[in-house]
Amino acid sequence: MRRLTDTKLILVTRPTRVAELKRRFNTLAQAQFYVSHLGQDFSDYEREDERYAKAVQDVRNTLETLGRFQSVDRSFLPNFVFGPDDVVVVVGQDGLLLPFVVSDLDRVVPEVLRKERPTKAVTMAQATLNTGETRYAVNDLFIGPRSHTSARYIIEQGQRSENQSSSGLIVSTGLGSTGWLTSLLVGASAISRSVGNPDPSEPGALSARPPRLPGSTSSRRATQSQTRAAHGFPWDASHLCFTVRGPFPSKTTQAEMVFGRVTASAPLTLISQMPENGVILSDGIEADFLEFRPGARATIAPAQRQGHLVI
Repeated sequence: MRRLTDTKLILVTRPTRVAELKRRFNTLAQAQFYVSHLGQDFSDYEREDERYAKAVQDVRNTLETLGRFQSVDRSFLPNFVFGPDDVVVVVGQDGLLLPFVVSDLDRVVPEVLRKERPTKAVTMAQATLNTGETRYAVNDLFIGPRSHTSARYIIEQGQRSENQSSSGLIVSTGLGSTGWLTSLLVGASAISRSVGNPDPSEPGALSARPPRLPGSTSSRRATQSQTRAAHGFPWDASHLCFTVRGPFPSKTTQAEMVFGRVTASAPLTLISQMPENGVILSDGIEADFLEFRPGARATIAPAQRQGHLVI
């Protein structure tokens, strides 16, 4: 069989709910008993598993005729080495806003290989420790505790610096800005409105007087303007956006540096004050992390290299 190219075509898959349940309970029957015992319809799980398996097989059949084929489970991505010319195809989950369907592949992949297909540049985030360890993120970085405890750290940017205690930080790229970042901003905005304008008929309603936000009026206005602008910014933007989750002001901690841009000329620096369980995660992959030990210094900035997403 003559292939169209020697370029490596990499298929990335992930386990379905059935596969994850079988891994947990050892057999399909035990998995079915568990789900049914909770009152859920296991046939829905099975239909999803069948559809996904068929999609993966169809994609595999197509890619094997076009180039050098390799399949990788998502869990192995942290240790997988990609080549500079590799073409990556991801079979996603039902419900995701994906640009292509399986039947598009035999047309789209040859166009990609001939460089006839439009692509979008994607700015990535980079976290670098003073030990030299590095993590990249396509969507976002999380810096904070592994468990449900408070993160303690020093945050620095330019001439500004403060001690903070929070639930951790999210640093988002443009590609990820409509995900976790937006959910945090929408939640914070809704809480702010509720505190300022409670329903007096509700028992235990908060005072109708809005709480005084930290910082000057001008800095609050600037933050509000940045918040509005951050609800999705361009994928190839030259900046990242950071937000602090649940900052706690006290006699020893402050809560003014809680939101802003991160650029190559104005990177964000974090110095860990956590005795244990401090981590830096990228794109929600919890199994692969950098340990953020006490005294460790992490520098966060846009990565010099970009990704290219086929559209």
